[in-house]
Amino acid sequence: MASSYEHPRAALTVDCVVFGVDDGDLKVLLIQRDLEPFRNRWALPGGFVHVDETLEQAALRELREETGISRVYLEQLYTFGSLARDPRERVITVAYYALVKLTDHAVQAATDAREAAWFAVTDLPKLAFDHDEILATALARLQAKVRYEPVGFELLPQKFTLTQLQRLYEIILEHPLDKRNFRKKVLALDLLLELDEVEQDVAHRAARLYRFDERTYRALVKQGLHFEI
Repeated sequence: MASSYEHPRAALTVDCVVFGVDDGDLKVLLIQRDLEPFRNRWALPGGFVHVDETLEQAALRELREETGISRVYLEQLYTFGSLARDPRERVITVAYYALVKLTDHAVQAATDAREAAWFAVTDLPKLAFDHDEILATALARLQAKVRYEPVGFELLPQKFTLTQLQRLYEIILEHPLDKRNFRKKVLALDLLLELDEVEQDVAHRAARLYRFDERTYRALVKQGLHFEI
């Protein structure tokens, strides 16, 4: 026997916070809305969840439809449900965040997005809905997580220098790190493979290149590795 609900139900959406690093800045992917409410205002990619898809499927679909980005790993961040967060109706949103290499993803606006672009998190326009709060929550999560899990490597090229790695952490954490202590900590973890390669086409002395050893990391985690920067 079919059941029916007599109580009003809130609408459900997903929003995606996608971070990348470029030109020394931590950046976030935004879309310019082409529909009301907040038409022409910049916002996080996202939209309403279809009844025949999971939350993650909806997030990936909206990201692909509005920005052209696909094949990214999304991690659920938080649920936002303040009563007045959407002027249309009662809407609850589940936010996701992702870390990507900018060079691997060309963005292109589509569907109800007029434009899609990367913005430095330190120089953002006023965002639609409560997306300022969602972005702040995602940034705080990233700053905390980068200290106890090697998620920062998702933002680097496959081959990188120790200087690039340190600079990445400084950009995310928003403060300088002592070079000697940082390198000592990172190398002591035994998670970097030193390559028989150096930087190419640089004006300064070419630095050694490294690669993150994910297989070793997974094995060490099973043995109780405590990752901390």
